Amino acid sequence: MNNKYKKLILSIIFDGIGMATLLPFDIIWAPLSGYLMTRMYAGNLGKVAGIVSFLEEIIPFSNMIPTFTLIWIYNYVIKKIKIRKLKLLLK
Repeated sequence: MNNKYKKLILSIIFDGIGMATLLPFDIIWAPLSGYLMTRMYAGNLGKVAGIVSFLEEIIPFSNMIPTFTLIWIYNYVIKKIKIRKLKLLLK
């Protein structure tokens, strides 16, 4: 299985965990989700995504946002489209 699809499966699982957590568990899950995000995505994307994931999990009632999956979509879909458009402009 391709690495990007493994990340997608993990993203869906991590989002499911995040959505299922209740307030006391959020205190444990928030820093863990931020750490996992930085391990899944290298560089500045991972750092920013880790902070966003931490904040999304620690702020009450925002657990329904699928942060891991949205970052996966940004990294593997939106960013690739931007790169293709840039290559076409440079030709």
